[in-house]
Amino acid sequence: MDLDIYQHFRKDEIPFIDRMRELIGIVESEYRPVLTEFLDPRKVFIVHNLPAFEGLKIYEFGGFQHAEQRRLILAPDYYQAENKDYEIQPIEIQYPEKFATLKHGQILGTLANQSVDRQHFGDIITDGSHWQFFADAKMADYIITQITSIGRIKVRLEKIDFADVISAQVDWLEESLTASSLRVDTIVSDVFNISRQRAKQMIEAKQVKVNWQVIEKPDFDVQMLDILSVRHFGRVQLLANQGETRKGKVRLSIRTLRK
Repeated sequence: MDLDIYQHFRKDEIPFIDRMRELIGIVESEYRPVLTEFLDPRKVFIVHNLPAFEGLKIYEFGGFQHAEQRRLILAPDYYQAENKDYEIQPIEIQYPEKFATLKHGQILGTLANQSVDRQHFGDIITDGSHWQFFADAKMADYIITQITSIGRIKVRLEKIDFADVISAQVDWLEESLTASSLRVDTIVSDVFNISRQRAKQMIEAKQVKVNWQVIEKPDFDVQMLDILSVRHFGRVQLLANQGETRKGKVRLSIRTLRK
């Protein structure tokens, strides 16, 4: 096994790397396509940067063009992927729009409370009034029967066709950032213009997530395409490292979704 590959990634990413390398091995040995679960942008980036046999194709789709959470199809060179091959089911949330308001966090929390693993559903999108999300087709019926309310709001979930998927509101803003390091407390502090001490306190209070996982260590190193969610402030994603300044700081391309 090529152990050098691990030095380019975090230790906590090693189990995922091993699993993806195993899937790539199945594609090569059995000469057939393999479908992954929904993956966040960081994991998609990792898969694209793993060593693989010549001729491996990687297809990706999350239900709509700019989806963050995507399923990958790892395939031999003969294979051509179609949307149906990703086994994704769009689901619309029916609720009394005139009398109630839904929020992304409420929907995400409800799915988690019903023991729906993050790998089984993709993006949650809205056009300002309608709400939809994308689920593993094998899990769709379970999700629909289990979720009848979101908070105090009564809802009904319905399967829809891809033709009925809404045009999602995209409020991300691309920005530039110069930071002294890639520590998560530094990034949170610099992006949202709060003190480093407050950023540390928020992290230790479990108010910061990286790729939808709570982190508690202020010295956690953020990597490219990681998405940080900061309670009450919004989200930030690191897009690219543009190199160092003369003073040794890091120039970054980022995008933000501020509350």
